[in-house]
Amino acid sequence: MRAYELFYMIKTDITEEQTEAVIEKFNGILAREGAEVTAVDKWGKRKLAYIIDKKYRDGYYVLVKFNGSPAAVKEADRLLKIDDNVLRHMITKVGE
Repeated sequence: MRAYELFYMIKTDITEEQTEAVIEKFNGILAREGAEVTAVDKWGKRKLAYIIDKKYRDGYYVLVKFNGSPAAVKEADRLLKIDDNVLRHMITKVGE
């Protein structure tokens, strides 16, 4: 299993409970795919560098560190792309 970091931004026009549900949803997806989530760092609401979709100026930033297989990364990436509450995301492999 390889070490990865998943960084994503959640829309801020949803409630705090919905934000927590999104975070738990993606942690659950990683766990279901056999990945081990080692850390979840919630950075909170921050101003974006640029406006997204002509209306989002802020985002709720989340950094997740996990160990997993490429299949887990592929499935998480696929589901992050289609989730309406996620503005942007990026998955990177941590050093060799």
